[in-house]
Amino acid sequence: MKLNTKHFGEIDIDEEGILEFEEGIPGFESAKKYVLLGTEDEESPFRWLQSVDKPELAFAVIDPFAIKDDYNVEISDEIINKLGIEKAEEMLVYSIVVVPEDMTKMSMNLKAPVIINACNKKGAQVVLDTDVYGVRHYILDELNRKRNNI
Repeated sequence: MKLNTKHFGEIDIDEEGILEFEEGIPGFESAKKYVLLGTEDEESPFRWLQSVDKPELAFAVIDPFAIKDDYNVEISDEIINKLGIEKAEEMLVYSIVVVPEDMTKMSMNLKAPVIINACNKKGAQVVLDTDVYGVRHYILDELNRKRNNI
């Protein structure tokens, strides 16, 4: 299937790879279908969550565990059941990234990760029931802390 996107131009997507976000993503509820795109750098923790419904919409996402080793995601049984997750290995976790003009202020949302069942392709952005994480966790600050602790 061809998709003419704002950020990547015309791309071929595998229809079997389409992710279904039943409730959309908060603020973008009408966009329910997405694909997860990689980057040129296979080692990069960054990906793109590209909307199929709204080709102009794409979210930069990151594997939060690649940045914050002690990140702990506790998902309610309701969400686990809703996404049909049977084993932890089925679950992909991403954080939406905000990339401002000042790159040193690039942040990821640890409070509301994107959870995807890799087997059945269902996804949701979930607000965690904890005050430990915020919506703006500065990536470069975390990488500097990590580097200084090594």
